[in-house]
Amino acid sequence: MKKRTVGLVITALIIGMLIVMTVKSNMKTAEPIDAIVVGADTTTTEYESGLEEGNTPPDFELSTLSGDIIKLTDYKGKKVILNFWASWCGPCKAEMPHMQNYYAKNKDSANVEIIAVNLTTEERGLVSIEKFVDAYGLTFPIPLDNDGEVMDMYRVMTIPTTYMISTDGTIKHKIIGPMDEKTIKELVDNL
Repeated sequence: MKKRTVGLVITALIIGMLIVMTVKSNMKTAEPIDAIVVGADTTTTEYESGLEEGNTPPDFELSTLSGDIIKLTDYKGKKVILNFWASWCGPCKAEMPHMQNYYAKNKDSANVEIIAVNLTTEERGLVSIEKFVDAYGLTFPIPLDNDGEVMDMYRVMTIPTTYMISTDGTIKHKIIGPMDEKTIKELVDNL
């Protein structure tokens, strides 16, 4: 009986060490967000009709965490950063502080609005979304895509995915992956 217990303890220690070594090696290869190359239309897949540069994106109406109703067409005349995200997404976590910083500094002067659509069907409940919003101090609208309909309309396969929409209501860029504050500023300045 004692040999079996000792064997289990040794096995558990070996597994634990392997996990620690794997995590450490993954951490060494991870690049900070500032080193990630992000550009306009980084996707290699074809756009669905209506999601190409110059097209008017599909309209939607969603309720936010605070109960407000967001309709994309209500923002025509503003530059819109339409972002799709989830609270468990690592790149989304890296991107959100950059988005919040940009928004706090530029929302009025740059005539820009960030609409960060949460892919609620992919979440573990509203509590995780609320905790995420509170933890990052997000002040831009967070519409909830409760049934995944908007995610499907915009053909979101990878998150974060962001559409940059100009003041005339047309798509100018699609970005797949996280953006930093500098990249957001450059893209918005060119809308």
